[in-house]
Amino acid sequence: MKPIQYHSTNNPSHKVSFETALLRGLAPDYGLYTIPRTDIPRLSPQLIRGMREMSMPEIAFEVLNPSIGAEIPKKKLEALLQDAYSEDKIPTRMEKVIDNLYIMWLTDGPTYSFKDYAARFYARALNYFLEKRKQKRVVIVATSGDTGGAIADALYGLDNVINIVFYPKGSISEGQRRQMTTLEGNVYAFEVNGDFNVCQALAKYLLGNKKFAQEVFGDPDRFTSANSISVGRLLPQAVYPFFAYSRLPADGKPMIASIPSGNLGDMMGTVIAWQMGLPIAKIVCGVNENKEFPEFLRTGKYKVSKTAESPSSAMNVNHPSNLARLFDIFGGHMFDERDSVTKKVIKEGVIKVPPDRNAMNRDIFSVSIDDEQHYKTMKEVYDKYGTILDPHGAVGWRALEIFLAHEQSLRDNPAVIYETADPGKFPDDVKKALGITPVLPPEMQAQANKQERIYSVNSEPTHIKEGTKERLELSDAQVEEAKQEIKKIFKK
Repeated sequence: MKPIQYHSTNNPSHKVSFETALLRGLAPDYGLYTIPRTDIPRLSPQLIRGMREMSMPEIAFEVLNPSIGAEIPKKKLEALLQDAYSEDKIPTRMEKVIDNLYIMWLTDGPTYSFKDYAARFYARALNYFLEKRKQKRVVIVATSGDTGGAIADALYGLDNVINIVFYPKGSISEGQRRQMTTLEGNVYAFEVNGDFNVCQALAKYLLGNKKFAQEVFGDPDRFTSANSISVGRLLPQAVYPFFAYSRLPADGKPMIASIPSGNLGDMMGTVIAWQMGLPIAKIVCGVNENKEFPEFLRTGKYKVSKTAESPSSAMNVNHPSNLARLFDIFGGHMFDERDSVTKKVIKEGVIKVPPDRNAMNRDIFSVSIDDEQHYKTMKEVYDKYGTILDPHGAVGWRALEIFLAHEQSLRDNPAVIYETADPGKFPDDVKKALGITPVLPPEMQAQANKQERIYSVNSEPTHIKEGTKERLELSDAQVEEAKQEIKKIFKK
């Protein structure tokens, strides 16, 4: 099996192995490692049909082995995936709501979020390569809600890894916060004065700062990422679209995948699954009031605005990292312009080469769901079907409804909505919509009584005025405060 080379979105000629891409996190030129469209492996229709008889770990092996099997021996990869995705650890439910409408519940893992799927694979693959190399890494993560808890849980207790998580202060739920702040051990949670965009910029800055890594840890390559930035998070998100299709009626009709989206990792994984041969009629990408992506599809112009705070908090992302990968797939090039000396981002989302927007619109439908529609959809679905959606799932549901109103010809195709978080993680929103309080998942009940360990970046972000609006950017003061705090914790 010939190894696949993963290239940087900023320089397709810069190619590395999966192992190198995983350990680095971000390319040296600040691009995201991604799989070239021409190298995406194709699965045969016979194999895809045969997945109806397979478990999730077995499906994961068939999907991931063509991309990474040259670097992880078959038996090792099978064991790794069995450990990551066994039904007793992370069961996956398909609920038929009515006729050809389904919900895929990706919500029953350790942190009750779909992020557990990619996190569990990422952690085990990282640990495999680190043990092989006898090395250590500091995994730096920015989170808008669920990513931080999932990554922290997956990495917790691993001997070769330290985990630093940045989250926006006051913008995530208490339950989401506690999934990071109560673990302690090798998990260090930082609350940041700002939005997710500021957290993500801080994570990217540190990931590219080899001098700081050398100063603190004596190793310029010590930092890596577990965000959607990491190719180790991207690839496993191609697995559960195959699982969803395998559990649909065997009539051969391509499915519609409706995905509530923030940083676009889940959508990007589904795009890869489609390129691998999975029968998909359309990818529906529902976003909240952070509408940069659907506006780009509509107008061809990309403008980053201030992050909007919506009930679907894990999707409060105004500049999705995975858009660079999506542009790459569709023949374009997007990058963040950086200061030549400080390497700080000075202009986000610069389009150097436009992608094939006609092809993107042919394959993907994206729409913004406002806050009122979040709650209205949750209420309507509960009253009609007795199903409690979380705010993110409500975005997926409503986006599908809007799409089907436009595309009557696809109404008979099976449609799968990705439900990405247990409603119990959002008790206030569920109560506001339905008048009832959902049950808090068991592990979160236990975490509610545990002591928290929180580090802070209190400095003000930079406020950028754009007409009557304002957006936030990472400030020099925040960078310096974060560096000093990390030095206090780790420098010997």
